[in-house]
Amino acid sequence: MNPIFLFNLASRQLQHLTARQAVISGNIANANTPGYRARDVAPFKDVLDRTVLAMAATKPGHLEIDGVAARPARAKATGGWDVVHSGNSVSIEEQLMKSGEVSREQALNGGVVKAFNRMLSLSVKAGQ
Repeated sequence: MNPIFLFNLASRQLQHLTARQAVISGNIANANTPGYRARDVAPFKDVLDRTVLAMAATKPGHLEIDGVAARPARAKATGGWDVVHSGNSVSIEEQLMKSGEVSREQALNGGVVKAFNRMLSLSVKAGQ
């Protein structure tokens, strides 16, 4: 039996959020490094929009939905809010706002997974 797509999607989003949090942490760590340019990871929505689902026949009588292999998130330089005299474009306030976004998205992801798991558990119990 194949894993349920929602759990796979939630896992991929958590991997993406982990990569984004690491980039944000790196930006904060380099806040005083001359010439450092703030970086960020593309939003998960954009990554998901580029993902194409295709049908693949594993056996003549069976069809399986299989997505394009996930590519690791890549950090790209962002413009940042301000560039200081030293050429550093990290704004601590902006990075903290982004960190808060990641935290909220992780909490939402966890809530959806818990609710879906509870629904599956109840449907299995009702079927017994």
